[in-house]
Amino acid sequence: MDVVSINELAAERLAKAVAAESGRSSVTVYSRPGARLRQTLTALAAGRVMGEHKSPGDASLLCLQGHVLVRAGDAQVELGPGDLVAVPPQRHDVEALEPSVLLLTVALH
Repeated sequence: MDVVSINELAAERLAKAVAAESGRSSVTVYSRPGARLRQTLTALAAGRVMGEHKSPGDASLLCLQGHVLVRAGDAQVELGPGDLVAVPPQRHDVEALEPSVLLLTVALH
């Protein structure tokens, strides 16, 4: 079994996000052929927004570090370290209120 240090990956990705022109850095931490689950670690520099998009399947978002604002239609929720939310099925966006790292888990159909 391979063990991945999420904390090390988070620090690495956050450094890359802050240095990147896009203000974003992501890496898939779990996926394999035929799997029905994908996990992606995403880091966002402060003030950056993952533009409005729709999830490819049932999903959850876990804030590992920082604070983000998740907006879907008229609803919005702020997440801090350790907060988990089901990703809304409608179009949504995510704004980093400060440098942040998120773990996105998506059920693939």
